[in-house]
Amino acid sequence: MTTTSENPFSPQEIASEGIKPEEYTEIVRRLGRHPNKAELGMFGVMWSEHCCYKNSRPLLKQFPTTGPRILVGPGENAGVVDIGDGLQLAFKIESHNHPSAVEPFQGAATGVGGILRDIFTMGARPIALLNSLRFGDLNDPKTQRLFTGVVAGISHYGNCVGVPTVGGEVYFDPAYSGNPLVNVMALGLMETSEIVKSGASGVGNPVLYVGSTTGRDGMGGASFASAELTQESMDNRPAVQVGDPFLEKSLIEACLEAFKTGAVVAAQDMGAAGITCSTSEMAAKGGVGIEFDLDKIPVRESGMIPYEYLLSESQERMLFVAEKGREQELIAIFHRWGLQAVVAGTVIAEPIVRIWFEGKIAAEITAEALAENTPLYERELLTEPPEYAVKAWQWTKDNLPACDVTGIEIGRNWQSWNQILLTLLDTPTIASKSWVYRQYDHQVQNNTVLLPGGSDAAVVRIRPLEKIQNPKSQIQNLKSAVAATVDCNSRYVYLDPYEGAKAVVAEASRNLSCVGAEPLAVTDNLNFGSPENPIGYWQLASACRGLSEGCRELGTPVTGGNVSLYNETFDAEGNPQPIYPTPVVGMVGLIEDLTKICGQGWQNLGDIIYLLGLPMQSQIENRKSKIELGASEYLATIHHTIAGRPPRVDFDLERCVQKACRYGIRTGWVKSAHDAAEGGLAVAIAESCLSGNLGAEINFPITTNHDLRFDEVLFAEGGARILVSVCDENQEIWESYLQEHLGEYWQKIGKVVNSGNLEVLTADNHKLIQVSIEDMRDRYYGAISKRLEVQNNT
Repeated sequence: MTTTSENPFSPQEIASEGIKPEEYTEIVRRLGRHPNKAELGMFGVMWSEHCCYKNSRPLLKQFPTTGPRILVGPGENAGVVDIGDGLQLAFKIESHNHPSAVEPFQGAATGVGGILRDIFTMGARPIALLNSLRFGDLNDPKTQRLFTGVVAGISHYGNCVGVPTVGGEVYFDPAYSGNPLVNVMALGLMETSEIVKSGASGVGNPVLYVGSTTGRDGMGGASFASAELTQESMDNRPAVQVGDPFLEKSLIEACLEAFKTGAVVAAQDMGAAGITCSTSEMAAKGGVGIEFDLDKIPVRESGMIPYEYLLSESQERMLFVAEKGREQELIAIFHRWGLQAVVAGTVIAEPIVRIWFEGKIAAEITAEALAENTPLYERELLTEPPEYAVKAWQWTKDNLPACDVTGIEIGRNWQSWNQILLTLLDTPTIASKSWVYRQYDHQVQNNTVLLPGGSDAAVVRIRPLEKIQNPKSQIQNLKSAVAATVDCNSRYVYLDPYEGAKAVVAEASRNLSCVGAEPLAVTDNLNFGSPENPIGYWQLASACRGLSEGCRELGTPVTGGNVSLYNETFDAEGNPQPIYPTPVVGMVGLIEDLTKICGQGWQNLGDIIYLLGLPMQSQIENRKSKIELGASEYLATIHHTIAGRPPRVDFDLERCVQKACRYGIRTGWVKSAHDAAEGGLAVAIAESCLSGNLGAEINFPITTNHDLRFDEVLFAEGGARILVSVCDENQEIWESYLQEHLGEYWQKIGKVVNSGNLEVLTADNHKLIQVSIEDMRDRYYGAISKRLEVQNNT
């Protein structure tokens, strides 16, 4: 290997790899020499934020990561939880933000492929996908291009590979105009008797390269994902991978078949940083080394050099450590599935990654230096909240115009509460995402129990392959299901990262409870701006503290996830424009009997409607939480104001309300359940009408001279509130249960009717809202498609 005592790289070349000057000095110290080009690239990707979490790792240590159901926590390709009866569920969430900003179709598609590999690398068959997406203003042509491209990419990959996309969320806000977010979550059911880990072991064991060929696509993708987007990097298409979902389907089957032989010692997806990441992480986790020969790698392009081999993120590739002597057995499986499979390396005792090319050593670095002993930055935290937050917190509802039972004056125009409700239903963030999920095959595999759009969380039937193949299997429970959701109100987190992050965990748990699921565990995706900016780091640190507290309070440990920082672009003056801090929580829950679930739509005429949680007629001074107009969708959309503080989470109330909801569903009393989130109670009631295609007569227990504002009653958010409907024959037993377990924290507010209208009255019979389901449907289901059609027709 050629080395030199003089630095062969200019400061610009070092910076282009994402390496800071002081980091380069440390690289030289560790190597005892200057690196060559390939080694510099290896350090660049492995010391990127995307791979080593150098700014976030100290903050992640506070997360709870253990629990009675946790089988695999952070550090592996995916988390694994015990769901009973000998079954295990693997799940994880990952981001593909920057690639999707540059090339939305392939960026999103390969994001799906990557998260699926994290799942089946553990020995689990993928059973479901969810996604959490953020875009700018949907009226902007650029946003429309990104949005339609991302949705098409997710649809293409998921549909072709045969894994249903069963749920998710889509938000639109100018804060994401330059930097969309594409977070993808996957779930898988374990098919192997042992969970497949990634740590290499067994000196002399062969290292197998399997899957697709290697090309120049995805070059330096990890470094690209760990830097701000600039005008130059927006043209960086070589950093975006190209995926093949049909090949991935073969890879899934081949890997699962190979794992069942018992001949696979360890497995690692070649995701971010490709061969560099898989070799160094497998070696470091196993406390061994790997010797690897690039000449053995099957390629689809000629003339590639070590730097390109090592940094390529070509998709659908895996690295295995096999039992010595059984490599041909594994190779035969992959060849039978039409895939590449070669012995390209060996496990060695010396804990280094040694790369060979054309008979010479092309790179030689200790595995720990690349994958474990990486830079760590513990940045100074602001002692006081930043100015933008302090200013926002000064806002109160007294800043709003006066209102009465008929409506409110907005910009010198009087608007009725009917008009405002319809406007909110027409807001793309609140409106139906049917334009999106109609493009997804959400019923492939035939296990999707609740379809997208009709429930607060996805529900997927558990059908163990062992039971299908062997009817005499000891597995008895064929009624179980898992529920999953992805959640984040990023406006809450922007205005108060600590309280907002707690609210994210609470809402995710609440959504699972609304379908009858017991929340189990969390995977998170932390999307933030630059941690080198004091405000950015304050947002990140505060949100991590809030997530940690929320997960502890609700008993949902974190099993792993993804950190995506530097999500910001620059304006014309060169000022950074970060996204809203967006800590997305993916949460899974268990349903022991899938006949005891419910969606959000009304089910039967005459059913009685209840509000569980904070009553609307008083703020109950001894409770921590209150409903708030601050940070609400109403304040942002109707009054064009981003201010106030998000609702504080009362975890005692959360636990009680969610438990009552789950119990009501499991006993069969509760026929529908829906979380009152964005848009407040009025929007939640409207959504239940639309999902069930039935009207409602609501009698709010307030009079025209009550203390709250009318917009506060209708559109304020927070308070751990769930809207449920119950058959009148169960009214007495249900109310008796509520009185015992929730005390004053519930109200009977109306009934389900077939009038074709939503009608909301005060206790003294003043009409607040009367709007037809037809009018609501037109706004709610047409909001996204109409905006896209307007642009297409211009």
